[in-house]
Amino acid sequence: MSAPPRELDPRIAEEHLEELARLTDTAGGQVTAVVRQRLDSPSPKTFIGQGKAEELKQVVESSGADLVIFDEELSPAQGKNLEQVTGVRVMDRPELILDIFATRARSKEARMQVELAQLEYLLPRLKRMWSHLSRTRGGIGLRGPGETQLETDRRLIGTRIADLRKKLRDVARAREIQRQSRQGEFRAALVGYTNAGKSSLLRALSGSEVFVEDRLFATLDSTTRTVELGDGYDMLVTDTVGFIRKLPHHLVASFRSTLEEAREADVLLHVIDSSHPDREEQEEVVAEVLADLELDDRPQVLVYNKIDRLTHAEESAIKDRIRAFSSRPAVFVSAHQPETLGRLRDALKARMRARLHKVRIELPARDGEALALLYRQGEVIERDDRGATIEVVVRVPDALLGRLRQRPGLVLVEGGEE
Repeated sequence: MSAPPRELDPRIAEEHLEELARLTDTAGGQVTAVVRQRLDSPSPKTFIGQGKAEELKQVVESSGADLVIFDEELSPAQGKNLEQVTGVRVMDRPELILDIFATRARSKEARMQVELAQLEYLLPRLKRMWSHLSRTRGGIGLRGPGETQLETDRRLIGTRIADLRKKLRDVARAREIQRQSRQGEFRAALVGYTNAGKSSLLRALSGSEVFVEDRLFATLDSTTRTVELGDGYDMLVTDTVGFIRKLPHHLVASFRSTLEEAREADVLLHVIDSSHPDREEQEEVVAEVLADLELDDRPQVLVYNKIDRLTHAEESAIKDRIRAFSSRPAVFVSAHQPETLGRLRDALKARMRARLHKVRIELPARDGEALALLYRQGEVIERDDRGATIEVVVRVPDALLGRLRQRPGLVLVEGGEE
């Protein structure tokens, strides 16, 4: 059962409720009824008005529902009062999202991040949660930390929160070491609204197996794959957790270390479901989360995915809007149409070339290893075989240039760096 967001355009309000229904399905629940109310401002006591709360109670009784889910965040007092009126468990949107994350987390790091967010959310709501544990078992909203966590007092939960934060800091340091080992490699991070098709796009670009499911928050763990761009260029592309409107701030905070992959990327690929009716709102949500994470200043390429679902007129309309209102480069692709992915590869290749250094190198003809390295990791533009020596003009990344300067027998004939 769903309760409505605050006063919105009716079409947008309905889309919010449809998304809440999808979230409920992802969590394992089934919607039996929907209750809506327009509000100038929420009631401090029950969020909705007292009369609407009584109506909600009747709907609960007539539908046989055992759970009420609100599309807005409720204060601890509002949740408690609504449960007293309806006689059933009451959840809000942030708690539902946290519950989904608890079921989807696979890696040890993701599980710790979700548990931290859940405990921080539950801490001011412990008293109400304890009363439900005495009569409720199982079901959405009771996963994650588990009953033993919820039965402890605030001091023990505070200790657990501190312990999780310490462990996540250790994980963040380990990630930093991993990132340092990849320095010099061109990296991109896929960001975007949940279910925009980021994982499908990574699978299509890399040709490797990546978990894909047509559900909200199908995966939480970041996945990195090597993507070949052609002409000897390749790069690392990381798929990050999807965003959603009203994402719980505890969750955003706890997932900061995972999203460091995006912070370290040379470019963010903002994947957008071009066929979604609320595409523009979803773009704004992602922009707001990126700003909250202080990532909004990173170079971005807008990747409009799922163009196979658009008519030619719809695609043209989006392109006209981008030309009028956006200064960021944009490409139109479909993860299910391999022939469209060349546009994205070309855009990434152009960005890589812009970061390369053009140098002239003289090396011994017998140093086949160095020559192979130049062809493998650089772009050889000219080659002049001179018997005992070979002179090449080549574009190379920072890391390779540093290694070449230290390699015995190689001479940088001229700087020529662009």
